[in-house]
Amino acid sequence: MAPALWPCVSRILWLACLLPLAPAGVAAGLYELQLTTDSPVTTGAEVTITASLVASDNGSLVLPTNIHFYRFHWIHTPLLLTGKTDEAFSSTIRAVGNEPGDFPVSVWVTAANCWMCQPVARSLLVPSITELLVGNLVVTQNSSLPWPSSYLAKTVLKISFLLHDPSNFFKTASFLYSWDFGDGTQMVTGDAMVYYNYPIIGNFTVKLKVVAEWEQATLDAGKSITQKTGDFSASLKLHETLQGIQVSGPTQIESFQKMTVTLNFLGSPPLTVCWRLKHECLPLEEGECHPVPVANTAYNLTHVFRDPGDYCFSIRAENVISKTHQYHRIQVWPSSMQPAVFAFPCATIITMILALIMYVSLRNAHQKDVAEVADFDFSPMSDKNPEPPTGVKCCCQMCCGPFLLETPSEYLEVVREHHRLLPPLYKSVKTYTV
Repeated sequence: MAPALWPCVSRILWLACLLPLAPAGVAAGLYELQLTTDSPVTTGAEVTITASLVASDNGSLVLPTNIHFYRFHWIHTPLLLTGKTDEAFSSTIRAVGNEPGDFPVSVWVTAANCWMCQPVARSLLVPSITELLVGNLVVTQNSSLPWPSSYLAKTVLKISFLLHDPSNFFKTASFLYSWDFGDGTQMVTGDAMVYYNYPIIGNFTVKLKVVAEWEQATLDAGKSITQKTGDFSASLKLHETLQGIQVSGPTQIESFQKMTVTLNFLGSPPLTVCWRLKHECLPLEEGECHPVPVANTAYNLTHVFRDPGDYCFSIRAENVISKTHQYHRIQVWPSSMQPAVFAFPCATIITMILALIMYVSLRNAHQKDVAEVADFDFSPMSDKNPEPPTGVKCCCQMCCGPFLLETPSEYLEVVREHHRLLPPLYKSVKTYTV
C-alpha cells in the first residue's frame, strides 16, 4: 500500500513547490523598472540610484499589496555601496566612486521567495563620476523674453552659480568665484551670486571659475587641504526694446511733389518696418502692409501725392523683443504749377500754332513782294552799273535775298543786276523811201 501512495505524495509535493513560482511567471513581461539618479557627482561624493517597479501599460495593472512580494537585486561594482533602502515597489542605493568615469549599474526584480525564478523586470543605468565640481549658471531678469538666452540690455541681470551637491559633500568647503562677463569686465567674489548690467546690446558669454577648498583627514591622523575646481559658462543675447520712432519730415506739401520722411528708431535696429498711407491715424493690422527689412536705426520713406487732402503715415516697427507704432500727419495742397505731363502737350500745341502763324505771315509777305516786282518796268543796265558781287555774298543774296534784304527796293536792285533783259516782243522794221 505504501509503495502505491508514494507517487501521489511526490506529485503533491511537486505542485506545492511550483506554487511560489506562479506569481512570478504570470507577472513576467507585465512590469518594467524605471531608474533615476542624481549623477554626475564629483569623486568622493555619494551618488544615489533609485529603481521603481511600474506597470508596463502606464499603470492599468494593479500591483500586489504585499510589500514582501518582490525582491530587488543590484550590481554596482566598482562603486562602493554606502547605503540601501527597500520599499514596497522601489529600492534605492547610495554608492561612492573614488575614480572618475562612467560605471554601469544593473538591477532586476524577482519574487521574494524565489531567487532562482525568472526576473519580473530588469534595467540598466550608467551614472557618471567626475573629478571636477558639478553645477550650472542660472541667469534671471525681471523682464523675461520668450526667446532662449535673450535678455534686455540696460537692465540688471542676476547671475547665480548652483552647486550640484546632493549628498552635502562640500558642507565644510570654502568657495572662491572668478567672473568674466565677456565685455572686458572681470571680478572675484566669495558669493555665488552677482548682479550685472550690460550697457550695450550684443552677444556675450559669461565665464565662471569656481575653486572649492576644505580640510580632509589623512591616514596618519593628520589633515590636508583638498581642492576641487570647475569651469562654467552661459551665453547671453542682449537686446534693447523699441522705445519709439522719431519722424522727421514736412507736414505740408503740394501735390505732384516728391516727399521724403526720415524715421529714427529709438532702440535696437528693428528686423522689419512697414507703413501705409491712410486718411486717419489708425494702427496697422497684421498683413496690412508689406514688411521691409532694416539693418540700421534710420530709414527714409519717399512718396509722391497726386491728390490733395489730409493724410496720415501709419508706421510699425518691430525687433526680436518688441514692437512700436508711430503716426505722421501731412496736408497736401493743390499744385500751383501744372504737372509736366499736361504742360508738355500744351507747350507743343502752342509752338505749332505760333509756327503756323509765322509761316502764313512770311508767305503773304513774299507773295506781295513778287507782285510788286512783276509790275515794275525794268530798263537796260548801263555800263556804269557795278559788276555782280562774287563769293559768299553773292550766293547768300541769290539764295536768301528775299529773307535777308532789309527792303523790297534792295531786292529789286539785285534783280536788275543779275537778270538779263527780256528780248523785245517785236523787231524794228526798217522803212525805205523810194
